[in-house]
Amino acid sequence: MKTGSWTVVLLAVTTVALCSPLINELEPGQEWPKRGSVKQPQDESEDEETSPEKISPSEPESEIPGEIKEEISLLAREAENVKVDYSGAQLWKVSTEKTGVRATLGRLRRRNLISTWAGNQTYMDILIKSNAVQNVTRIMKRENITYDIIIEDLQKRINEENPPLDENEIELQDRRGHRMTWKQYHRLEDIHGFMDYLAKTYPKIVSVNTIGKSYEGRDLKVLRISDGKPTNKAVFIDGGFHAREWISPATVTYIINQIAENFDEESDDIKNIDWYMLPVVNPDGYEYTHLTDRLWRKNRRPSISRQCIGADLNRNFGYRWGGRGSSSNPCSDIYRGSRAFSEPESRAVSDFIKTSTANFTAYLSYHSYGQYLLYPWGYDTAVPPDHNDLDFVGKRIAAAIETTGGSKYTVGCSSRVLYPASGGSDDWAKGQGIKYAYTIELSDTGRYGFILPTSYIEPVGRESLAGIRVLASELNKP
Repeated sequence: MKTGSWTVVLLAVTTVALCSPLINELEPGQEWPKRGSVKQPQDESEDEETSPEKISPSEPESEIPGEIKEEISLLAREAENVKVDYSGAQLWKVSTEKTGVRATLGRLRRRNLISTWAGNQTYMDILIKSNAVQNVTRIMKRENITYDIIIEDLQKRINEENPPLDENEIELQDRRGHRMTWKQYHRLEDIHGFMDYLAKTYPKIVSVNTIGKSYEGRDLKVLRISDGKPTNKAVFIDGGFHAREWISPATVTYIINQIAENFDEESDDIKNIDWYMLPVVNPDGYEYTHLTDRLWRKNRRPSISRQCIGADLNRNFGYRWGGRGSSSNPCSDIYRGSRAFSEPESRAVSDFIKTSTANFTAYLSYHSYGQYLLYPWGYDTAVPPDHNDLDFVGKRIAAAIETTGGSKYTVGCSSRVLYPASGGSDDWAKGQGIKYAYTIELSDTGRYGFILPTSYIEPVGRESLAGIRVLASELNKP
């Protein structure tokens, strides 16, 4: 996630505002940048000039009438009482190297017989709904398309994914003072409680602030770890953009825990960086996956027509918004929103980074799945002028991951390794002048997909932390 000349790419990079230098004169753990002083670029000229299609923007969220919002909220609450059942649904890995396969899959998707989970230039992982398995099987055989059945009954896998903790783990929770264990996928309340616990326990280095609210009013909580040195560089890490990718918030909280709990023993490379971490960018969608639909992807803001719910937050950022790999259809899983930064969650991240006084030099966004370490550009098959630097550091991170746990990560430009996807947060961060911007697609490579067993949480966390240490070392080089 190659058209366009170097001139265009260079112009895009040099015309954006770079982050201001770090100003840090308060006590460690207490200094947070003021918010709201920079107007959001919801109608930036570069978005209009480079978007391949003109879309008439829908009404902004604030203009949805109150009675309609109440009706939508009521319907959403009623829907949460009925869990989506995936009994009999299957996950297939389909080879797409043969001519015509992608076109066939596209027709099946438009007929609502399948949905896409993941893929690259050679294969696609597709979910086949239970009532469509027989029909899709017949079409695949008729078209002589090669596929493997990866998961035969998706609901069975979902039921086994997140077992309750044993008595010893529950007792350990009570002694620890928070409920996070990394042996289970936790609800938002546990994640936020854990962050608050660290801020109270380590007030000299840890602080927590809410940088905005989700559509349904949930906090977007960022935790900061810093020893307060004014020379520190800064790294922004987020997770949970896509609601169903549970390993992402689990990994970000694992990294938070390891750095905060062991800060005194950490290397100078770690200590010389201010770490800003937002584990759940999409709290409404994340809670919805726990309560109603395990495979929900988007946020939960309704379109003005009330036809469909949610936008893909990772297609809603304002760098080359509205282009390839995004959709203007509110019912699509890659719906880009009515305009750049139309969603409160993406707008809050943008607002915070743009108005921050932190010296952000790296941005990491954790997703799943596929084991990829991707750098810009995603909007088209082009690379930034310093792509060799991004590739070098990315490969060093991938090597550390493999050394630690054996997982092999593919490193490269996202639009070439996977596919073009405009409006992504990593492209936007790079456009803001943040040099090292990466999207990291965590484990696995398709055996479990989004339904990754809890036994993977700690190994994936350890691998990711090893990558973080390499990044910190690179950032501290003169």
